[in-house]
Amino acid sequence: MGAKKIGVLTGGGDCPGLNAVIRGIVRKGVQEYGYEFVGFRDGWRGPLEGDTVQLDIPAVRGILPRGGTILGSSRTNPFKVENGIRRIKENLAKHEVDSLIAIGGEDTLGVAARLTDEYGVPVVGVPKTIDNDLSATDYTFGFDTAVGIATEAIDRLHTTAESHMRVLVVEVMGRHAGWIALHSGLAGGANVILIPEQRFDVDQVCAWVTSRFKASYAPIVVVAEGAMPKDGEMVLKDGTQDSFGHVRLSGVGEWLAKEIEGRTGKEARTTVLGHVQRGGTPSAFDRWLATRFGLHAIEAVRDGDFGKMVALQGTDIVRVPIADATSKLKTVDPKLYAEVGVFFG
Repeated sequence: MGAKKIGVLTGGGDCPGLNAVIRGIVRKGVQEYGYEFVGFRDGWRGPLEGDTVQLDIPAVRGILPRGGTILGSSRTNPFKVENGIRRIKENLAKHEVDSLIAIGGEDTLGVAARLTDEYGVPVVGVPKTIDNDLSATDYTFGFDTAVGIATEAIDRLHTTAESHMRVLVVEVMGRHAGWIALHSGLAGGANVILIPEQRFDVDQVCAWVTSRFKASYAPIVVVAEGAMPKDGEMVLKDGTQDSFGHVRLSGVGEWLAKEIEGRTGKEARTTVLGHVQRGGTPSAFDRWLATRFGLHAIEAVRDGDFGKMVALQGTDIVRVPIADATSKLKTVDPKLYAEVGVFFG
């Protein structure tokens, strides 16, 4: 029997730091354990269709500072594809792959957990999401970069808001968790921060905006894409869903700006940061965390510790059941949100 062969895939939304994980896995796996690697293209589509790329040390050279993923990504759900699991098993056997490392968020890891627990496919998980909403890990890589990008945008918007004395509403990502909004809003000196965990009162938002103008300053309102008003439902541009049943979020910023303008008489504009938060070179922290995740993921494979995900707890990298990370979202504690309320208005 030849050297152990391990498949690697990246699924879900792209994220700064994915390439650092891949590099860490391959460098340690080849140099210390003599493993071989095969990269599967575009998330779970790769093992479904047997679409592979060469993954060796030359393939990972120079990728540490690059955003995105050299393996490509997709939101493919193999459980929604006819004979999907059988096809994955056949393609793993065909390529002589002993085990898989799946790098992804809630959906990608949800598939990984089921493959191991229900179908006996040996998988190790690595948590990835800019939203920082995976339980069992203090941070996910990509979050720090996204917060940095959003904070820089808020810093820049302060100057144009002051120049025109208008309200600027900044819509950031995060889906149903307010971590990006909370961290970037506080770091950027926003006057209002609205998160999905706590429904907002539009009249209160307008009161904070008016208070800010009375102090001769122009307000910045940071709103998470999943934030909802007390009276009403989530604001969506459209109702389309991906293969995991998630609707596309975005639209609350534009809606809120119109409400503020109509109720206060002050000119309001919206900036939707969107995919800018997911792109570009990863921060130093995200490169550090992603690299450590990669190193510890390959150790889990060596130990045969499948069905586990590597996680950051304090400053230690530990292993937790994948199900622990995906069973519920990690959301902002109301006490933490209350702390920053002193800066509103």
